[in-house]
Amino acid sequence: MDYGIETRCLHLEGDDAENRYGAISFPIYQTATFAHRGVGESTGYDYTRLQNPTREQLEKIVASLEKGIDALAFSSGMAAIGAVMELFHPGDHLIIDSDLYGGSVRLFGSISEKNGISFTSVNCSQDDVGNYITEKTKAVYIETPTNPMMNVTDIQKLSELTKEKGILLIVDNTFLSPYLQNPLELGADIVVHSGTKYLGGHNDTIAGFVVTNNEKISERLRFIIKTTGAGLAPFDSWLIMRGIQTLPVRMDRAQDNAARMAEWLLKQKRVKKVIYPGLASHPGYEIMKKQCRGFGAMITFEVDDKEFALFLLRNVRLIRFAESLGGTETLLTYPVTQTHADVPDEELAKNGISDRTLRMSVGIEAVEDLIGDLERVFRLKEEENNG
Repeated sequence: MDYGIETRCLHLEGDDAENRYGAISFPIYQTATFAHRGVGESTGYDYTRLQNPTREQLEKIVASLEKGIDALAFSSGMAAIGAVMELFHPGDHLIIDSDLYGGSVRLFGSISEKNGISFTSVNCSQDDVGNYITEKTKAVYIETPTNPMMNVTDIQKLSELTKEKGILLIVDNTFLSPYLQNPLELGADIVVHSGTKYLGGHNDTIAGFVVTNNEKISERLRFIIKTTGAGLAPFDSWLIMRGIQTLPVRMDRAQDNAARMAEWLLKQKRVKKVIYPGLASHPGYEIMKKQCRGFGAMITFEVDDKEFALFLLRNVRLIRFAESLGGTETLLTYPVTQTHADVPDEELAKNGISDRTLRMSVGIEAVEDLIGDLERVFRLKEEENNG
């Protein structure tokens, strides 16, 4: 039976609870090593750095959600991306989206380039990526929507190009989660996630994932995770597994809230720009409708000056000024000093990120309370200005 994605967040097809004494919650196998009956006689598990039953169960669930043949759980999203970069060799060239999470940019610029890999930044949502492919190009790496400017790339269209050129398409699917978007079904070769975000969903666990539908890539990544020791610990695996169980209801609520918040922000005089893919005015709106099952819960907006941006961050109460995203709580982030602090100013400016830019991860609180928190801060500033 081909279960719907809501059911697959709760039930792994073919799972046999009898093998774990009927336990509904999958056990935490908090062990570093496993005993053997004899030489060459393994239970299937030898050492938790290689594999652990709890991590394996989580990986099977994520692979099912992303429609991949294999998923690997890492100690963080950056560890997952770092492992993907180990697929490449000195002299290889990658095309990367010009608007990416600052941690990815830092990894590529400070680690991958040192290892002999070169990168070209391209606005993959607007530019013809084919113009930048060379004989050394091995992959295109994108986010869609991007972080933080919410640029949307047509994955299927780009995958047609990458397949024609014989190169990989890697998609960071963190912003939408597998509940709303499945890049492998649209032609991508590798999907990465910061599992810390929507998959975990509670701002309490750090994790990362790489998912693929390519056997050779899977084998290589399995060797890399075994060798580097970057696999996710059993207890953290269990926490992410538990988070995934509520992914559908959290995502539905959060994106409904985000749509309401975006409409409210549009009406505020001090807000000069609202970037949310669920607005019909967003240039990627039609692409999102075609390749996704929703628009997500991330909003980027620009206020009229830096002073007011900082005022907002200092005075929100229900909404928290914090890094990260995708949890139950609504978070407000200041990209220039947080997520993109290591990105050069000229790159920030090129992508439209300024000291007036704010990014909001909308949570599952009562939306009236979230709007009320912002209304209070906007009113407080107006009263301050009026003396």
